[in-house]
Amino acid sequence: MKAWALFLCAAAMLGISGCASQTVALQAPRQQLFHDQLFQPPSTPVDTTNVFALSPAMRDYVRYEIGNPAAGKDVRRMLFDALYRRDKLQLEYDSAITRNAAQTFEARAGNCLSLAIMTAALARELNLPVQFQQIEVDEVWSRAGNLYFASNHVNLSLGRPHTERNPYLAYSADTANALTVDFIPVPPKARENARPLTETAIVAMFLNNRAAELLAAGKIDEAYWSVRKATEVDPQFLNAYNTLGVIYQHHGNAAAAEQVLRYAHSQGPNNTIFLANLAMTLENNHQPEEAAVLRTRLAELEPYPPFYFFHQGQEAMKLGDYARARKLFERELERVPEYHEFHFWLAVANYHLGNLRAADSHMALAQKNSTTRGDHDLYAAKLDRIRAYEAQLRAK
Repeated sequence: MKAWALFLCAAAMLGISGCASQTVALQAPRQQLFHDQLFQPPSTPVDTTNVFALSPAMRDYVRYEIGNPAAGKDVRRMLFDALYRRDKLQLEYDSAITRNAAQTFEARAGNCLSLAIMTAALARELNLPVQFQQIEVDEVWSRAGNLYFASNHVNLSLGRPHTERNPYLAYSADTANALTVDFIPVPPKARENARPLTETAIVAMFLNNRAAELLAAGKIDEAYWSVRKATEVDPQFLNAYNTLGVIYQHHGNAAAAEQVLRYAHSQGPNNTIFLANLAMTLENNHQPEEAAVLRTRLAELEPYPPFYFFHQGQEAMKLGDYARARKLFERELERVPEYHEFHFWLAVANYHLGNLRAADSHMALAQKNSTTRGDHDLYAAKLDRIRAYEAQLRAK
């Protein structure tokens, strides 16, 4: 079974994908969508108070590393420099897990949502206004086993300190010239079209991300309670209901999955992820006619879904048709030029074809574009093996 999860920044996608459609008025979900009795009670309630909470180490950092800036110094710029300069916080992008503010600061690593949450927590300690933003860029896809994740992007902007009496600087509350903090390159046009997000939406995204990560780790009961909390925090955050449906699928609750995915689809009828998950659920529930209608609509909105050519390439690899596999992986890379797994498999195909230089190049790109430390280390080891083999050939 292949399930599509929504995940923000290696996470939950807010926008409706596919063609433009008539706006549908969101309706409050019914309580019947939740089936607490199917899951083991959580050992501790899901806590949202720690999402932005500062640790003692974070307070010390603000006090001793940033401190009281001299007259004329911009405290926003000082925080900005601390985030970006390698001799300061030395942050790393790591999409493996969505962390709260304190966890991100301790690890010095996180995905864009984690890093935005940590930055907001530090900024507020400095009395800086914060505005979260949804950046309108194409979602990035990744996978873990049979789960597929769509990641969109969040950043934040820092306004000037709130009042003239704040101890850092006598700035006004004017946020017209806010300073944007981002951890991945974003096209200028995408920044111009950024959509403001509330803190409530950010917390719901955080919980939805954690639910998707827990599901991928096989912790289905914990995933349920996390996404359920996300729907409580922001009842109109549709991606959480999609995640809830996928959780029901993996828990073996087909009727519950159908019910919640029907709700998500009714609110976002042209969202291709909702469509794909509902169609799959209907097929599993022996409703092929209705599923076929949804598949037809899905094909109209998205003729070549994410990983379409990649899966064909993997089938070609199994058959030993490495030349065809290479062409298919190259087609997938044309759509997503920087996705590490596509480079990895293209390296493998070239290796089997005896094109060691191309194999070396694509494995190096897989390593460069990896988004977790585990993947980075894996590709580094594979690259070492390819180069060792190249050296052996040259020595002969």
